[in-house]
This record gives sequence, structure tokens and C-alpha cells, in this order.
Amino acid sequence: MHYVYIIQSNKTGALYFGRTNNLVQRLKDHNNGSNFSTKEQKPWHYVYTEGYLSEKDAIQRELKLKNYGNARTYVRKRIQNSLK
Repeated sequence: MHYVYIIQSNKTGALYFGRTNNLVQRLKDHNNGSNFSTKEQKPWHYVYTEGYLSEKDAIQRELKLKNYGNARTYVRKRIQNSLK
């Protein structure tokens, strides 16, 4: 499986959109500072995930979430009660 995910910083409340094939390891990577974009705002926790059989589909969805404001806004509204 390939996953598109949203994590939220416990420290700042910031959201980060990403993609992985291993959710457990990827969160560990974010929380141990292995990711340049997220190391200053750790710790992180998952607030949303989507699963795909196709890596290509996951890549397309991640790009849509990262590059199109309406997609980001829609997901934020969809999970508003899950956000801190």
C-alpha cells in the first residue's frame, strides 16, 4: 500500500502533507529529525491518511494536496474536528 498522509505538529499546530509506503517508519523519521522540512516543529502525529494500491495514484494525490489550495482547504474542513 501507498499512503498520503497529513501530520500535525504538537508544538506549533502546523500541518505537513506527505506520502509513504510505511506509515510507522515515516512518522519515526519525522519525529527523530530526519526530515529537513519538519525537524524544527517536532513532535508530530497523524491526523489523516489515505491508502492507495498504486504508487502513481498516491503521488498524484500528494501533489494535488501540496499544490492546489482548494484541495488543502477541503481536507482541512473535512478533518477540522481532528485538528488541535
